[in-house]
Amino acid sequence: MSMEDTAKPPQPSLSLPWKTRIAVSVLSTFTDASCRKNGTVNRLLLNLVDFRSPPTPKSINGVASHDVVVDEARKLWFRVFVPTQHADEDLPVIVFFHGGGFVFLSPDVLVYDAVCRRFARKVPAVVVSVNYRLAPEHRYPAQHDDCFDVLKFLDDEENRSKSLPENANMLRCFLAGDSAGGNLAHHVAQRACEFNFQRLKVTGVVAIQPFFGGEERTDSETRLAGTPIVSIKRTDWMWNAFLPQGEEFNRDHPIVNVSGPKAVDISKLEFPATMVVVAGFDALHDWQKRYYEWLKKSGKEVYLFEYPNMCHAFYIFPELPEGAQLIGQVKDFIHKVSSNVSTLLTNESVG
Repeated sequence: MSMEDTAKPPQPSLSLPWKTRIAVSVLSTFTDASCRKNGTVNRLLLNLVDFRSPPTPKSINGVASHDVVVDEARKLWFRVFVPTQHADEDLPVIVFFHGGGFVFLSPDVLVYDAVCRRFARKVPAVVVSVNYRLAPEHRYPAQHDDCFDVLKFLDDEENRSKSLPENANMLRCFLAGDSAGGNLAHHVAQRACEFNFQRLKVTGVVAIQPFFGGEERTDSETRLAGTPIVSIKRTDWMWNAFLPQGEEFNRDHPIVNVSGPKAVDISKLEFPATMVVVAGFDALHDWQKRYYEWLKKSGKEVYLFEYPNMCHAFYIFPELPEGAQLIGQVKDFIHKVSSNVSTLLTNESVG
């Protein structure tokens, strides 16, 4: 047998250009420095790298945006992104929940404004990016309640007509998010299954590297210690900041360990079709794969997209071609699910 026959296939390696590595390093340094040992956040320090982008009522690169206040007391608002070159088309609505471990970031942060513009332009879709309350100042369930309340707000015809363009189809509503936003997308979709909306229907979930966890330490959490963005030390700090005090609120609570020992039985729910994105150099990889397997075992329509050479949050860096590839996959998923829903509605009306 030759050496070629016995040689092992090459192992994946983290493929990040220097520009991305520097950006990740700066982001990680400021994030770690802002997380105090007493469980609070130094938001003044974060403001040094927290670059914001205003809404653009006039279209820029084919997308206009505006902000809508839902509840001023809670500072609950969302930014709407409208692809202006598709004004005559029936468009799906993507309700987007940003990442940041439930502790950081917002829709007007430069990177998320840019991400939502890309979704609006490339899918195309009307994108609603939600500003929910952050931990530790506001612990669970504040974030999940805020995001669900945005759905209820949009289900009201008067609110919808004032907030969204006429061609926004609320019967083709997709919940999407990355990291903590992926966690929110799942749990808000689960709540939507049990709520009687009048005009809104959640038809799909896009969970991009969702932030799940548990008391157990998985192989990817230990093996990938030191990889960018996510580490056990950071995630433990964030879960502690997010969860209320009390014995019942540990990392095996179903809001954290969605597929764990206390998992909610969703087998009888009409849970929407879901796409799950994982990356080979994301310490949360194993929790995300378990989520995918759990959805499958629960009898749900679920699709897995793997990026073996990428790290957590890779798609927010526009210089990475994998980011464009992911947005293309989201586009295909939304079109496929929308087509299936349209066919089903047509068959029901004929029947």
